[in-house]
Amino acid sequence: MALAQGKVRIIGGQWRSRMITFPDQTDLRPTPDRVRETVFNWLGQDLSGMHCLDLFAGSGVLGFEAASRGANHVVMVESDPKVLKALRENQENLNATQIELIKMNALQFIVTDSRRFDIIFLDPPYRQELLPELLPALSARLDHNGRIYIETGEAWVPDPQWHVKRSGKAGKVFYQLLELANG
Repeated sequence: MALAQGKVRIIGGQWRSRMITFPDQTDLRPTPDRVRETVFNWLGQDLSGMHCLDLFAGSGVLGFEAASRGANHVVMVESDPKVLKALRENQENLNATQIELIKMNALQFIVTDSRRFDIIFLDPPYRQELLPELLPALSARLDHNGRIYIETGEAWVPDPQWHVKRSGKAGKVFYQLLELANG
């Protein structure tokens, strides 16, 4: 019996209107179109030359959207083998050579990888409540003027190290664009 699959459409850039698929998994909640449209209005439609990290890749829609909009390199971190397989198939279907897929726990990646990024997409499983643990470690992974996009299931206030540049709510999704307060 085949696994049920979800589908989501890339909304901008070179792969606009292309569909990506993902397995039906409990913690996979692709960022809704309306939210992605807002986020990429905040970030700019053209991400040419940028290096992005999709730390809990899941469906991969944020990373594929960034690559579609010209990001030079997108690292997608995912620990679930079934989800990673779907990401790899989408990467191949789109010929997305600028995307690097890494099978690893997100917390382990942050500790072991020293690269810096212009944009970090952070949409961890809500039930794990990882933001307080992750955000302090991510400041060292941001390039100068780098930003972090976060999604949460409830209103959330980051510690004073972070400045909330923009925020919004759509349905049950709260989302924010953060930058370092001293940056």
